[in-house]
Amino acid sequence: MSSTSGTHISADAIVRPTTIIEATRLDKYLGAKIVLASETFQQTGSFKFRAAYNVVINVPQKLFITASSGNFGQALAYACALTGKSCIVVMPSTSSQIKIAAVREYGGRVELIDTRVITRKKRVQQLADENPGAHIATPFDDPLVIEGNSRLGTEIAALNHDFHAVIAPLGGGGLTSGLIVGLRRAGSAIPVIAAEPLLANDGARSLREGRIVANEFESETIADGTRTLSLGVHNWKILQHGLEGIIEVPEDKIAEAVRLLFVRANLKAEPTGALSLGAVLTAPERFKSQTVCCVVSGGNVDPSTYARLLVEQPQPA
Repeated sequence: MSSTSGTHISADAIVRPTTIIEATRLDKYLGAKIVLASETFQQTGSFKFRAAYNVVINVPQKLFITASSGNFGQALAYACALTGKSCIVVMPSTSSQIKIAAVREYGGRVELIDTRVITRKKRVQQLADENPGAHIATPFDDPLVIEGNSRLGTEIAALNHDFHAVIAPLGGGGLTSGLIVGLRRAGSAIPVIAAEPLLANDGARSLREGRIVANEFESETIADGTRTLSLGVHNWKILQHGLEGIIEVPEDKIAEAVRLLFVRANLKAEPTGALSLGAVLTAPERFKSQTVCCVVSGGNVDPSTYARLLVEQPQPA
């Protein structure tokens, strides 16, 4: 049932449990036991639905405005459709075409911008001024987002695996902060390591300097879900002391991780989703002979981009 009748579908009923994948060929190739927690089969194709749905069912407003590279926009649009609400999604004009189309198909209104001319934040504020009473939904810097994502940490803790670490992609910090909250609430002390593109390493720089350090411009990393300017304030409060560390992943390792997931785990992942495996490729000795949970955060990628990544270099035998 939708919120138009005063009720909504519970998160337990609509959020899909993460998909656990173990791939022997991947383990042999990397010299480590890799357990994939894949959110590619989540509603709207990424972990973002966990957060978006939690926001929509806990906020009374009927109109939501957000900025997104695509995954949170899709998730918010579908969450609004399920609850009889609506949303406007500000997206960079360079966003994945498949993500732009999906936001529209789920019922969201897309506002494309040139981020070299106007920032996402400024355009969102302009739209909010034009729509008094609308709720500005952030993809990461919100306790409701963190709480929604914490469910994934709870699910990983419930696996009762003796993981040496959980590795997850880092953009604004919504996923990693949620994982830490969920794991710790479940009584798990498994270390959480963030995987961040070297080209968008504001998180790593922030951790080194002990304060939030922002990028001057949006990065051009192929991991488009991490093209944020900085970590969120709410996320930083958790990540500053909750993260075991951040591994900065070069672009070639992100691309290699996309190929490895396809060839050795039969899994389609977007570049951002492949960051966790890219971290293992970047620091192989750190994880040698360990058991590691790699969170694959999503699988929404343009077919042309995906095909190019798969054939850029020879596929592993």
